[in-house]
Amino acid sequence: MSKTITVNGEPRSLPDGATLADLVADLGQPPQALATAVNGEFVPRGARAGVHLDDGDAVFTFQPITGG
Repeated sequence: MSKTITVNGEPRSLPDGATLADLVADLGQPPQALATAVNGEFVPRGARAGVHLDDGDAVFTFQPITGG
């Protein structure tokens, strides 16, 4: 079974049970290089493995903003 989510506005299929950490790994970018939000809620890097993605979820990835 699989589910369909959107990543930065593009549809993507994932296997059931996939987490945000799984998705970030599949994107092929270093996890520390991306900030993530699911359905408009920021998800810290350390919490990604505990966020299970559901059918219809909207995930956004973006470059973290640093500086002072």
